[in-house]
Amino acid sequence: MTQVKTAISIQEILFEETENIAREMKIPRSQVVSLALQEFIQRYRNRKLLKEINAAYEVPATEDEVESLEKMRSHQRSVGGDEVW
Repeated sequence: MTQVKTAISIQEILFEETENIAREMKIPRSQVVSLALQEFIQRYRNRKLLKEINAAYEVPATEDEVESLEKMRSHQRSVGGDEVW
């Protein structure tokens, strides 16, 4: 993977904490920042996806969809869907 050098400005307390973590983990400071960014990006994407899913479910179901869901629920119950494992 190609790496890019960049200069960023962060609060001194964040810098110091990053230094401490890098020392504890015995990894370079830039790797700590990369790991933190990866996690932030993943969380951001997950929140975005959740918003999109929630928006899709805000659309009311059509009569056909409601009928299909009820048939599926009825079938699930008939084959032991209420069973607790």
